[in-house]
Amino acid sequence: MGTAYALPEQLRGLVDAWLGDERRPEPPAKGKAGEIATLPLPGGVPAVLLLAGSGDGAEADWRKTGAALVRAASGDPELTLALPSDVSPEGVRGLFEGALLASYRFTLASDPKPPTLTSLTVVTDDPSRFADAVARAEAVARGTALARDLVNTPSNIKSPEWFAAQAVEAATPLGIDAQVRDPEWLAANDFGGMLAVGGGSTRGPRLLELRWAPDGVDLHSLRHVVLVGKGITFDTGGISIKPAQGMQLMKKDMGGGAAVVGAVLAAAALRLPLRVTVLVPLAENMPSGSAYRPGDVVRHYGGRTSEIFSTDAEGRMVLGDALAYAVATLRPDVLIDLATLTGGQGVALGKRTAALFSENDDLAKALFEAAEQAGERVWQMPLPEDYLEQIDSDVADANNSGGRGAQSATAALFLRPFAGEARDRWVHVDMSSPAWSDGPSDELTKGGTGWGVRTLTRWLESL
Repeated sequence: MGTAYALPEQLRGLVDAWLGDERRPEPPAKGKAGEIATLPLPGGVPAVLLLAGSGDGAEADWRKTGAALVRAASGDPELTLALPSDVSPEGVRGLFEGALLASYRFTLASDPKPPTLTSLTVVTDDPSRFADAVARAEAVARGTALARDLVNTPSNIKSPEWFAAQAVEAATPLGIDAQVRDPEWLAANDFGGMLAVGGGSTRGPRLLELRWAPDGVDLHSLRHVVLVGKGITFDTGGISIKPAQGMQLMKKDMGGGAAVVGAVLAAAALRLPLRVTVLVPLAENMPSGSAYRPGDVVRHYGGRTSEIFSTDAEGRMVLGDALAYAVATLRPDVLIDLATLTGGQGVALGKRTAALFSENDDLAKALFEAAEQAGERVWQMPLPEDYLEQIDSDVADANNSGGRGAQSATAALFLRPFAGEARDRWVHVDMSSPAWSDGPSDELTKGGTGWGVRTLTRWLESL
């Protein structure tokens, strides 16, 4: 297959002979996606030739290849890639997404080592053909990188106020309107769930609202999507305190909030012709003399009440307020929430697949397809009506913890009433495990993954 840059005949012959040499220490190259064969050329230009497999040439294959290439070249300052002549714009988008996301680094070291690889040049016969694909990849990668930064930042820095300020700083240059509500506003407007969860911390809760719409367009003519993300900046479990091991990674408990912020940044960067409003209910769940207690009854925004069975089921408490507020004041055409909500999600679906709950099968299917295209995964889960008895309460509308059985499903059932009249166009995504990677894998790096930015952006693009 030809490439945009033709190898000199002598070098091409060397490559053919080397690939066919059975004495090579590497196994025979099969051209699988992400497979890299390395040919050193001492004293030559280039000094090292990387031969990259792209599988069937699908976008997912190119995403894997882009990640593998930047890792293979990480010890060199520059990488030049000659594209095959038949690569598609979708393939180029995958290539750039994989390369950019795998290049992500986060450190707070006093003397960090800068990355060696600083330049990636892609050679093609027709650059203009791929300009849009590259722009889309860059927008998604920037949104994902911010989401990863927010997740990876330690919670001694990451207060609700700090998170909101970082989001506003990133959003404003893109023409996104921003508003941050403080504890006094939350109290005046009866956000009981947020105030209860955040009441044990010296760093009070905040409600972050970001609004994107293109200039010069009648807002009523645009579809209005509201994205809600859980924003627990640290979760001790409160009075129902977690064991030390269970608390270790709880700086990631705002992964849903980080994802919806990253998605609206990408939507604005791409100037998508939509109204996108993001709500992030931010709170820190701490034990103290002012913390909420098991046995309390909390009144949410809109009046619904919850009996507290566990203060460690705090995510649904803040989401309930935000969902009810979204329905009452924003009138969404579609309402989607993302949350690192339950350990049961990971037990059921593992580290790379999020649980999706919705009564709208068409909407669920559209998000499933967007996730597949984006290189993330969701799976639609049931909402069994007979599980409602697990969240019954003698004194309130529901209890906030359905026990250890079917955790993700009972959490979704708890949230469903807060969707109110938007219930038929509401989706809840539990992405607790996919929000964190224990090590590098394809385009993922160790730490926060920014899961959800890519899926939401793909879905928004499809609208």
